[in-house]
Amino acid sequence: MNRTKQTTSIQGDNHVKSNRQSATFVGIMFILATVSAILGLLFYQPILTGPDYLINGVANQNQVSLGVLMELILVCSNMGTAIGLFPLLKPYSERIALGHFSFRFLEVVIITIGIVSVLSLLTLSQDFVAAAAPDVSTYHAAGTLLLAVHTWTFALGPLFMLGVNTFMYSYLLYKSKLVPRPLAGLGLTGATLVLVAALLVLFGVYPQLSVPVTLLALPIASYEMILAGWLIVKGFNSAATASTPATTEAHTLLHVA
Repeated sequence: MNRTKQTTSIQGDNHVKSNRQSATFVGIMFILATVSAILGLLFYQPILTGPDYLINGVANQNQVSLGVLMELILVCSNMGTAIGLFPLLKPYSERIALGHFSFRFLEVVIITIGIVSVLSLLTLSQDFVAAAAPDVSTYHAAGTLLLAVHTWTFALGPLFMLGVNTFMYSYLLYKSKLVPRPLAGLGLTGATLVLVAALLVLFGVYPQLSVPVTLLALPIASYEMILAGWLIVKGFNSAATASTPATTEAHTLLHVA
């Protein structure tokens, strides 16, 4: 009996430690995703804005390349949040947890397409500057197309897909009480607002970086940073996570019986 209690205690301690490590990992991934997304957008400015973007791209090549690096970090950290959250959310709803993982993956794919469009635009800029007598209209037509690809990947990835997957995991956080419900509620609110922002951009009501769209996107950015801080400092609710293994073990015993 004592040995059984000791084994159970050790398993419980290992479970708590594992969930604490998962919470820290997910928190760090959220911080990396938010910071890299902001820096990437800032570093991209010379090649994404202004009429002389084809010239400015080459003139600021290192800066643009840094923007690419930031977005590659964004891609990796986004997948990190999905990988870290999936096993924790799965016991509460496997379908929604898988849906969150899938939509996060789609977000990453779309962001990657945007990265390729920026790299292609940088190559076009290099060719434009190196050409002795470039056909300006042809280069600008190609540049306009690549800019449009990046614009729409930004609308569909970091806005629409982000809203969908954030709503899913925030709902499960709210349902499971893995984090305080007011915090999960902020995530549900932020996800809804960023979906509204995505639709406003999709239907041409406002441009992407307009004040209304930015204001609608701010709550979800704030939520991710607050959630990250909470996970790093407090971790997931130990009472909620402690009940999961017991439920799984009970199901296993019933199955064996």
